[in-house]
Amino acid sequence: MYRRSTLKSFTWAFEGIVYVLRTQRNMKIHFAVAFVVLGGSLFFDLSRLEIIALLLSVSFVLVMEMINTSVEAAIDTFGTAFDPMAKIAKDVAAGAVLISSLNALAVGYLVFFDRLEEPSRNLVNLVRQSPTHLSVIALVLVLLLAIVVKAILHRGSPFQGGMPSGHSAVAFAGWTAITYVSASMERGMLISLLAFLMAFLVAESRVESGIHSIIEVFVGAILGIGVTTILFQLWG
Repeated sequence: MYRRSTLKSFTWAFEGIVYVLRTQRNMKIHFAVAFVVLGGSLFFDLSRLEIIALLLSVSFVLVMEMINTSVEAAIDTFGTAFDPMAKIAKDVAAGAVLISSLNALAVGYLVFFDRLEEPSRNLVNLVRQSPTHLSVIALVLVLLLAIVVKAILHRGSPFQGGMPSGHSAVAFAGWTAITYVSASMERGMLISLLAFLMAFLVAESRVESGIHSIIEVFVGAILGIGVTTILFQLWG
């Protein structure tokens, strides 16, 4: 009987963990971050105390999130009517999660800062010295920003229609990047002109096909040019 009771206790405990993972978005985020941090720690020469600090911090966040969920579920069983004391209980539980998350962030910073400082500096120098890397980053950022703006404005799909034109944004971002890269070349002006004509044809085709209006294409072009120019001015 004792063994069966113990086994049931473990089973219920795992059911509780699974429930929180299935129903709580923040718990999924915490688990994903914990997986990345603990998995990434394997690639660093951490001391035993540093590993213990990471484990305690990660566990603290997960436990606080589960307690927060438990408090909310217990309060909701008494009804959905507004109660100031119920609000205080939920806010305090949420505050406990916030404090544990800030603590984990501080521990992660103290453990990994010195080890990541030099590789980060090398990565920045590599991007600055390689216009190809900077161009690719610019194109990806422009595309992501176009999708985000469409999602905010609720117009069109991520890859078709709506404000702004993603194709125009990427095309003119490419033209801007090519202009910066070819500036020191002998025929840089000609290369830039050809790239501009290609970008213009892309934008014109979106209007001709009726997928975008002139305003949507224009805003997309401004987005692509603006983001790429800022990146090359700051990092190029």
